[in-house]
Amino acid sequence: MTQAVEAPHADRALAGVRVLDMTHVQSGPSATQLLAWLGADVVKLEAPKGDVTRGQLRDLPDVDSLYFTMLNCNKRSITLNTKTERGKELLTELIRRSDVLVENFGPGAVDRMGFTWERIQEINPRIVYASIKGFGEGPYTNFKAYEVVAQAMGGSMATTGFEEGPPTATGAQIGDSGTGVHLVAAILAALYQRHSTGRGQRVNVAMQHAVLNLCRVKLRDQQRLAHGPLREYPNEDFGEEVPRSGNASGGGQPGWAVRCAPGGPNDYVYVIVQPVGWAPITELIGRPELAGDPDWATPEARLPKLGKMFQLIEEWSATLPKWEVLGKLNAHNIPCGPILSTKEIIEDASLAANDMVVEVPHPTRGSFTTVGSPLKLSDSPVTVTASPLLGEHNAEVYGELGVSGEELSSLKTNGVI
Repeated sequence: MTQAVEAPHADRALAGVRVLDMTHVQSGPSATQLLAWLGADVVKLEAPKGDVTRGQLRDLPDVDSLYFTMLNCNKRSITLNTKTERGKELLTELIRRSDVLVENFGPGAVDRMGFTWERIQEINPRIVYASIKGFGEGPYTNFKAYEVVAQAMGGSMATTGFEEGPPTATGAQIGDSGTGVHLVAAILAALYQRHSTGRGQRVNVAMQHAVLNLCRVKLRDQQRLAHGPLREYPNEDFGEEVPRSGNASGGGQPGWAVRCAPGGPNDYVYVIVQPVGWAPITELIGRPELAGDPDWATPEARLPKLGKMFQLIEEWSATLPKWEVLGKLNAHNIPCGPILSTKEIIEDASLAANDMVVEVPHPTRGSFTTVGSPLKLSDSPVTVTASPLLGEHNAEVYGELGVSGEELSSLKTNGVI
């Protein structure tokens, strides 16, 4: 694994943009970390005790957890007790000097601090005030939202899993980090619009809504059900709702995860059968006669027996290691991919070479491995730097506001920072 090296004198896409990061846990920090990777100056404002994730799921005692470090790289950290009068004054000045404020507190929390949208506009008419909430306006507004709650209420869990099994959560954090990506898109749009309007605006993304957006193809299929069974699904029976369909793609080209040798939990290759790929597949599995058999030769003929089709492929793949299966399929341009375990991903040389798995030095952990930026801009390279220690940049940031060293000591003594 390579360690990223800072690109000298490199400009960043969001250089000059100041983000006041009042987020915690995952959804908000995932958004502000992307903004930091794009070059924004992200100042993470934490209560004096810090983001709760600094201490959650620790693998080492008395250091920031991987939960925190992997979501807060490239930021500066300050502490502030916003319940104090001086704290409110300092927050006011931070808002005045920021381009973007991001928060993911419960509904109304920032209002109760005394900073309604109207008040924030008075302080800084150009600021983009971005919020992540669990739900939109309505009966769910005050529900507590967590990753899997958003998956449950956004359409993901009902359509994930096998037909006879329970609703299943996905390991991809589509509720938290998926919402964060949506929020970044909205923030960038608001900053762009500010060039023409001269003013900021409110930006809101609900976790349920973001998950729903990612599940749009299932709503497509819900409407298709009105015209009959979904032939691309392997399910035999269809009711009034889109069923769970295991590993079926449900798209225009059928796909399935087929088992490989020696039969471990991730010894699978996902295979998609395009019309052009059927003949070479029949050769590979030792059943070349199926290429011309009217019962198998066309996609329409194969649709009613997708289960049997993938069973035939699996009888072949189960005798070979997944990397050998991958090689044979790719030699015929058959779309496929091995199921990569977390261990395989963290050790994958190509991901390291693409700066997607990076090792980051840390002042107290020593170093940690994290996911690099998937956003690749030719003129805005990203170097992942360590997440900040709690309050590490208090003197620096508050100094920029004109707070003297003497007052800084007093603020600390009085519990303001």
